[in-house]
Amino acid sequence: MNLFRTKSIEQMRETAAHSGMAKTLGAFDLILLGIGCVIGTGIFVLTGVAAAKYAGPAVTISFMISGLACALAGLAYAEFSSIVPASGSAYTYTYASLGEFIAFIVGWNLILEYTVTASAVASGWSGYVTGLLLSAGIDPGHALTHVPADGGIINIPAIFITLLLSVLLIRGTQESTKLNRILVGVKLTAIAIFLLLAIPHVDTMNWEPFMPFGVSGIFGGAAIVFFAYIGFDAVATSAEECKNPSHDLPIGIIGSLVICTALYVVVAGVLTGIVPYTELNNPEPVAFALRYIGYNLGSAVVGVGAIAGITTVLLVLLYGQARIFFAMSRDGMVPARVCKIHKRYHTPYIVTVMGGIFVSIIAGFVPIGVIAEMANIGTLSAFLVAAIGVLVLRITKPDVPRTFRCPLVWLIAPLAVLTCGYLMYHLPWETWVRFIVWCTFGCLVYFGYSYQHSALAHPHDDEE
Repeated sequence: MNLFRTKSIEQMRETAAHSGMAKTLGAFDLILLGIGCVIGTGIFVLTGVAAAKYAGPAVTISFMISGLACALAGLAYAEFSSIVPASGSAYTYTYASLGEFIAFIVGWNLILEYTVTASAVASGWSGYVTGLLLSAGIDPGHALTHVPADGGIINIPAIFITLLLSVLLIRGTQESTKLNRILVGVKLTAIAIFLLLAIPHVDTMNWEPFMPFGVSGIFGGAAIVFFAYIGFDAVATSAEECKNPSHDLPIGIIGSLVICTALYVVVAGVLTGIVPYTELNNPEPVAFALRYIGYNLGSAVVGVGAIAGITTVLLVLLYGQARIFFAMSRDGMVPARVCKIHKRYHTPYIVTVMGGIFVSIIAGFVPIGVIAEMANIGTLSAFLVAAIGVLVLRITKPDVPRTFRCPLVWLIAPLAVLTCGYLMYHLPWETWVRFIVWCTFGCLVYFGYSYQHSALAHPHDDEE
């Protein structure tokens, strides 16, 4: 069995050039796309959880470590994106370098990562909106805003926002990008307000002890907050809708990563400087911190910014999920008929609808536990494989055109592998068990369907 057959880069480029999707995104759009997905749940929720339970005030170092791991992997992604300007991010890159079976497992894990994370973010959006309604004197009812396991019947807000954004994504990438620009502006304004109000109240005594959980706590926190950095992978999924992907994608990936890491470190430092880290284990730590120092109105404004922030995260996650699925269906890994492009809107509408419905069902009826860990292990594994793949391509295809070359690749890529692997090591063992079970199920799908239906197994079908 030829499990490690690879797709030719020339074929990928040709397919991407004639995908039928509208090419409307520039480098600035890609940076905002990354910020739209990275700055959201992580900065408005995970900063507090990671500080209270894992790293204490040293959560700033946790974000730096996660940012470093992403930067190392991001350089590999950037080189890949300049070689293979096609949808699918790490799945597509692996298919070109390490072969079909490994690519399928990477894509399988990315679908899980995007679906589970989007469901969690939709539930978080529901929680923020419900809280805002309650503070305004409007009670939407526990039964209609909570899943059965939490004493409710159905989480309607989570279903509503998921389906609404799915419809918007079907209508067109350009329209979705316009909404993302507006909401990114709102949440960056909210973060700026938080910093302006909070910085004068920073008390350095709150940073003592700086590492209450020791070095292992810092790395444990880094493994958890890695959840926040999934956005730069979503940038890579947009390749076929870029005006100049080989030039713009590296800028979008690296640019959004640098901006987001800086924001995370600053916000985490200020947050732990105004509130003792032991009090930050709550679902709205940034808004809570402003109430803690007496800015109730500022807290409400930041709450609105958090809703905008979480909305953009969900928007980009649904976008990325559809593009991964689209790339896999086009390759025959899943039924090819679902990768049709809408004749009017030029978007992969069937996979967008399927993904939106699936996410809304999970968010509406299922309690989401240990979401960050499950999303993290899938993302880390994809980054690790991509870093190996870029080295393999340097050996197997040294002469292929690269508009961006990873600097010091024989140092950067191995460091990316080691860093991502070390963060995976720090995730709970229950997460590893679930990860292995999911990968095993994926193997059954691959050998039961994908291997026989792969486009590489029927190379002449397109000619008929």
